[in-house]
Amino acid sequence: MKVLIPPRNRHLGTVDVLGIIGVVGLLVARYIPVARIIPFWGCVLREQTGWPCLGCGLTRVADRVSHLNLAGAWDANPLGTVAALLFALAAVAMVLHLVFAVPIPEVQLSPREWGVLRVVLPTLVLVNYAWVVVKTRFPHLLL
Repeated sequence: MKVLIPPRNRHLGTVDVLGIIGVVGLLVARYIPVARIIPFWGCVLREQTGWPCLGCGLTRVADRVSHLNLAGAWDANPLGTVAALLFALAAVAMVLHLVFAVPIPEVQLSPREWGVLRVVLPTLVLVNYAWVVVKTRFPHLLL
């Protein structure tokens, strides 16, 4: 893995776009009760079958992270909580970059590291989904 530090700049990049998405998402979650005001909001799969989908709990995660209830967010969906916190971190990096021209480091992965990432990320998603399924369908298994 190589980490490159570019010269000071204010060029819009990937982290900046993710930061903007994070700011908008967390502001919406903080001030607009989406799950209450949109009548069709919810998980159709869970309503029809009782089984959660891969994204079950993400609305609660966004709401709880935006209200700084990290334990509640983690309880709703652990991987979603990590993602929401990474979006918040990207928002901070975006402000530092676009306002103060602080350079955002660029990470370059080797082919081997990309291969490891292609195995680790789906594994994390599956483990997270297993946790959500156990928590919603079989809560008696948790102590």
